Amino acid sequence: MKADYHIHTEFSDDSVELMENQIERGIELGLDELCFTDHVDYGIKRDFDDPRGIEYRGGDGINSSEETLKPFANVNYPEYFSKIKKMQEKYGTRIKIKSGLESGIQTHTIPDYEKLFDKYSEDIDFILLSMHQVGDKEFWTQDFQRGKSQKEYNEEYYDEIYKVQQTFKNYSVLAHLDLLSRYDQAGVYPFDKVKDKIAAILELAIKDDKGIEINTSSWHYGLVDTQPSKQILKLYKDLGGKIITFGSDAHSTKYLADHFEDARKIIRDEIGIREFCTFERMVPTFHLI
Repeated sequence: MKADYHIHTEFSDDSVELMENQIERGIELGLDELCFTDHVDYGIKRDFDDPRGIEYRGGDGINSSEETLKPFANVNYPEYFSKIKKMQEKYGTRIKIKSGLESGIQTHTIPDYEKLFDKYSEDIDFILLSMHQVGDKEFWTQDFQRGKSQKEYNEEYYDEIYKVQQTFKNYSVLAHLDLLSRYDQAGVYPFDKVKDKIAAILELAIKDDKGIEINTSSWHYGLVDTQPSKQILKLYKDLGGKIITFGSDAHSTKYLADHFEDARKIIRDEIGIREFCTFERMVPTFHLI
């Protein structure tokens, strides 16, 4: 069983890859299942139908040319869920297709996500809980880190995730839990210095029957470790965690199911977890790795 549970398409502001292209590539790669998880980032982005209008930007986050401009907005939910249903009908005999979202939640945006889930819960199989900003300040631009010590911004990042978890329960797994390390220009912050904060996050996830993903984009980003790190994965297992998903975070077909065999080997042989999960209507199903 091989399933990619973190995939982006033309419905994400940072991807132009057509949904059907990802599906066709998934079939070529021998995937049994895939789940689309396009971006929702309340706080910095508005919904597609917001009466205040939306911004436009290039694929790299900068208004570069008319050809590359895309709406800087959250998923067009009706069109997104409708297209997924059409893809399920078209490809259903060849690959199983699931419907998900990647929710970049912050404490002040929780009410928006609660409303979103209430409205579309019948359409959703899976939700990634991500954190791409804190206080509406982006990590990749260094806006969040600027003016703070490495200790300050790392601790604030994990504190914000824990605060979100305490209130928001409509998610399936924690996505790329140590995402901040991808954008930490000061280098890898020592695990032991934030171990207690990470343990609290993982304990709460386990208590709430939530999981974590191993995000294989760490390979093409050239990170020195997996994402989350092997130390985090091992801590999750040692605390009793069992729900794991594999996600490529592919914004193009080039990275679909990227390094999955490496990730499966790490989870099975180094971390010691023997099963992974797929989801339907937010309920996990376990499969042997």
